Amino acid sequence: MTLIIDGYNLLHASGVFGAERGPRGFEQSRLALLDLLADLLGPEATKTIVVFDAANAPDGLPGRHGHRGLRVWFAREYPDADSLIEELIDDDNAPTSLVVVSSDRRLQAAARRRRASAVDCEAWLADMKSRRRQRADHDAKPAEPGPHDVEAWKRYFGL
Repeated sequence: MTLIIDGYNLLHASGVFGAERGPRGFEQSRLALLDLLADLLGPEATKTIVVFDAANAPDGLPGRHGHRGLRVWFAREYPDADSLIEELIDDDNAPTSLVVVSSDRRLQAAARRRRASAVDCEAWLADMKSRRRQRADHDAKPAEPGPHDVEAWKRYFGL
């Protein structure tokens, strides 16, 4: 499965903002979002492309780079990120295994035309946070067995 994320669309929906304001504030907000995504996705981050408009790309930053396993692309040769995302959808060899995360109706329609999945940013983010909580609950150390538990296991094994 490949995941394509409309970066600024998700940034707006997430409410994630960097601590600094001013010229570097936007860059820090982008980095805060990328860190959140890497944490939420874990190993799946390597199958993820996050696309940002290039108008606010930092000077000297390449059009494509990696961040904690994520592929981060700035739409430098495109009018906007949506145009690049549409091209990625159109060029995908297995669109039925493609998931596009954007609240933009234009991108959702483009994904559905190719039988890819389209997910609204807020819904996707809520689902990912819920999954992370479930993983944390599952990975938590089980409580030490009490006397009742020990007796139940003894009966179960006929001891």
